[in-house]
Parts: sequence; C-alpha cells; structure tokens
Amino acid sequence: MVTNDAITGDAERQCLAVTERLLHPETVTTTLPAGAAGSLADGLPGTALLHARLAVVHADFATAAANHWTHAARQTPRGVNRTGVFHAGAGLAASLIIGVPYLPDPARHATSTARAARWLSTQAVTLAEHHRAALTHGAMCTPWHVYDVITGLAGTGRVLLAAHQSGHTAAQPGLLAALTTLTTLINQGVGSRPGWWLPADRHPDAVSAHPSGAATTGVAHGIAGPLAFLATAHLAGCTVPGQRDAISHAAGWLLRWRDERTGTWPPHITGDELDAGHAAQPAGRAYAWCYGIPGISRALTLAGQAAGEHVVEDAARDVLGLLAERPGRWDVEGPTLCHGHAGVLCAADAMHNTAVAKQAATAVTDAFNPTRRFGFAHVAGSTTTDRPGFLTGAAGTALALAEHARRPVPEGLRTAWDALLLLS
Repeated sequence: MVTNDAITGDAERQCLAVTERLLHPETVTTTLPAGAAGSLADGLPGTALLHARLAVVHADFATAAANHWTHAARQTPRGVNRTGVFHAGAGLAASLIIGVPYLPDPARHATSTARAARWLSTQAVTLAEHHRAALTHGAMCTPWHVYDVITGLAGTGRVLLAAHQSGHTAAQPGLLAALTTLTTLINQGVGSRPGWWLPADRHPDAVSAHPSGAATTGVAHGIAGPLAFLATAHLAGCTVPGQRDAISHAAGWLLRWRDERTGTWPPHITGDELDAGHAAQPAGRAYAWCYGIPGISRALTLAGQAAGEHVVEDAARDVLGLLAERPGRWDVEGPTLCHGHAGVLCAADAMHNTAVAKQAATAVTDAFNPTRRFGFAHVAGSTTTDRPGFLTGAAGTALALAEHARRPVPEGLRTAWDALLLLS
C-alpha cells in the first residue's frame, strides 16, 4: 500500500525536477507556437508563477521568476487589451499580482505589480461598461468573454480581489465593476433562461451548441466560476448590492440541475431542457476541474460559507466524496490541471478531502516520466504532447504537487496561486 508520506515525497521531488527543467525562459519559448509564450494558459506567466511559488526553496527560483516575467513582457504585443487573465497581457498582470507576494523581497517588483493592478482594473471597467451599454441597446445575453474565468470578469475579478487585498487601491474600480456585472448577470434571468444562458449563435466558434442554446454549468466557462468569485469576495468583505442573493440563487440553480442518476452535472443545460425542467444524463468531463465536480463542488463550498447555508456546504462535500468511491473511473485525461488529475488534486486539497487527494496525487505522480521533456506530458485522447505551461502543461502540474507537498510559503501570504482556478 502506498503511504501518504511516500506520495508526498514523490510530489516534492517531481515538483522540483520540473521546476529545474523550466529554469530558463528559452526552454519555454522554443516549445510554443507564435503568440503563446505571453499567455498565462501556456507560456511564461505560468512558468514564472511556478518559480515564484518555490522561491522560498532556493534563490535561483526567485531569479528565474523575474526572468520569466521579463521575457513574457517582451513576448506580449503592444496594445494587447484582452481582459481574460489566461491570455497575454492580462495573463502577465495576473501572474505578477499573484506571484510576486511569494518572493522573498516582493518590494523589488512593487512598481510593476502596481502598474499591473491599475492596468487590469482599467480593462475590467472598460469591459463592464461596454457590456452594460450593449444591454441598454437591446442585447439579450452575456457571452463567455464577459463573464467566465478564462476570458471574462470572473477570472479578472478574482485577481483584482487579490490585488485589492495586497493594498493596491487602483484595483478597486475594476473589482467593483466585476462584482456588479456578475451580480446583475445572475439576478436578472428571463423566464426559464438564467442570465448566463446563450443562444446557439453566441457561443464561441469552436463550441457546438444545441440549437436552443445553453446555460453552462462548470467553473471554467459556466456559472460556477462567477459563483466562486462572488462568494470569495463576499467572504473577504467586498460586496455590492444584491451579491448575497446572487450567490444563493446560483448555488440553488446548480444544485437543482445536478443529475440524480450519476451525481454529476451536465456540462450545459440546453434551452429546451430549461423549458422542460429536466436534462439529459451528463456526458464528458464530469470529474475534471474545468466542467465537472472538482470546480463546481468548490464553488458550492465557498457559496455555502458566504451565504451561511450549511446545506450547500454539506452537499458540496458529499459530491466531491463521490470521486473517492469511484477509483480508476474518473473521466479525466492525464496529469494536468484543466482536465487532468492535478485539477482534481487541487480541489481536493482545497476542500481537505484526503481520500480524493491521495487518489489524485497518486495518479499525478505515477504519470511522471523522466524521459519526457518536462517530466509530465499533456494527454488528449490518443495524443501526448510536451507542454511547459500552466493550464495543460508541466508548470501547473508541478504547482499542484508543490501545494500537496505543503512546500513553505512566506508568512502572511494573502492569496494562493490556486485563486487563478477559483479554488481559493
């Protein structure tokens, strides 16, 4: 039987091995297509975050973090203003805001971090104002790029909350804009359609949506992301009118649409299903962070705490516990964060579920392959690729292992890196 101490030891060794392989920025940039090196999802902002997290281990990692941030700035085209924190520009800002407090001497980067908070806040305000104007002129829906974690105000708002808690007053306008926009999104549904429902033609081109449209459930692109952000902000004392009602409403909606047959959630509820009051049996990514139980259950836990609704907290813990009862039958792929075992590990650690965390950590450490370029490979179907980055690469996997191994952090750290996944 593999003991927790053995798993923790493997996690620590593998985390350090990956970090050392990613020490030099050129190692990252030479493996990525044009434009990807500046993004948090795939590039240098994500690898910088890994080095910052381990800066207390060795001074070389603090130096590496600074080098990766510098190279990320060079890889970001001038004038980039996409708000989503997993893209270039906003991704570098997010990495600085979340990563710098891990460093032994964060004051060295105070100017850059303050600039990042101010810029990101301005982007959030601009996006919120544009969306409010669109609604005023007759728009009937809120697209993913406005509200979700990857491209929208849920992810940006969470980073601005971290900046605000670190003393960056310039973050407040963007934080309030994000809170107001997402609170309104939840509280102003139309009939059977919730505020985050989208008609088929308003989904991203890569998404095959039902002709009747869909309301997405998961944390990456669905209502669980805004819910987690609103709840976390509420717990931190940052609120706007209607926020608590929005938290209760979104949590209740998610619990309403949980499938009783499987215990999981459909990735989306179609317009026809909303009208009928019942949904088809869930299929796909039901146990992954991005669309499934780990992200949704953590969002519900935070919601229950924020709203003082213990029944919601209890339900969330029970849902995550299902994973422990189904070892080897999780529909996740590979070791990485977004739709792999590392995402399950992060959620389980955040919710203090040791049984699920042990299974997930074992799966991650078993996937380590020293012959692969970065130790951990990304798996998608029958394809295996070597990726260095945060969401689907080795850096994010190593960060999950660092947290599981309980590597030390600076005293007084306010925001952990998994806030980028809306897990804290």
